[in-house]
Amino acid sequence: MPTLLFTHTACIQHDTGEYHPECSDRLRAVLRILDHQDFSYLLREEAPKATLEQLLRAHTEAHVAHILGSVPDGDDIYELDSDTFISRHSGEAALRAAGAVVAAVDEVAARRCRNAFCAVRPPGHHAEADAAMGFCLFSNAAIGALHARAVHGFQRVAVIDFDVHHGNGTQRILWDVPGTFYASTHQVDAFPYSGTAEETGGHGGGIVVNVPLAAGSGSEAFRAAYTDIILPRLRAFAPDFLLVSAGFDAHAADPIAHLRLHVSDFEWLTRELTSIAGEFADHRLVSVLEGGYDYRALAASVAAHLRALMGG
Repeated sequence: MPTLLFTHTACIQHDTGEYHPECSDRLRAVLRILDHQDFSYLLREEAPKATLEQLLRAHTEAHVAHILGSVPDGDDIYELDSDTFISRHSGEAALRAAGAVVAAVDEVAARRCRNAFCAVRPPGHHAEADAAMGFCLFSNAAIGALHARAVHGFQRVAVIDFDVHHGNGTQRILWDVPGTFYASTHQVDAFPYSGTAEETGGHGGGIVVNVPLAAGSGSEAFRAAYTDIILPRLRAFAPDFLLVSAGFDAHAADPIAHLRLHVSDFEWLTRELTSIAGEFADHRLVSVLEGGYDYRALAASVAAHLRALMGG
């Protein structure tokens, strides 16, 4: 079965203002490299909009109303917080980003594809149930995880997050949800200053595994975090559906963080995750783009990630 790519032009039109690191050129760089003949066998679909019902599994009604109600009519850019901005097309982009993950879950669950990648923005893993933050409006991966449980009946849904920043929103949304697993590697003392090893999930709720990495850590520490801690815990959890928050800002070239990973590290981890998905989940895996702010490193890393998905 093929790998499926979801994206939408609205995600490019989401304007965060001049000099903002989370900008349209990120997604343009990704889509350019995916035009290479190596990816000619990718199935490609336009991301639909998430419905209110789908959003409300992860977010409060007040939060959804605030985000969509704050979208300006003209060319202004509205500041939600010091890092997070919305403009005329941002509401649609956020709905398409969340909708991409939901649709990808549906397609993978129905076995119409082996796995899927959502090349979308804005990213999602910092958005909490009632707050936008860290460039994120809706919690895309958490929305997908809760949809997999509620609609398709999966009992053990895992989210693996290798973005350089901790996915505080995903963690908090899944914290009290039984049958969920959230694991993250991220840089110590980086935004949003959460994700300690002591954060292990709510009583009777989800399982949380955090492995913070010191600034300057490279391939050896990153791979050891997964080989020694996260992957054994994930295998013990035996997921029947796997989602990936695929942030590539831990790359050594990235300008806003200080881990020292390389393209080969992301490819290695993707192969490990596709192997576990094959072992426990009949290959069911959905990945969604999070961070990555050096365009060349981002594009090369996404390409390696997709090649591994296509081979898995």
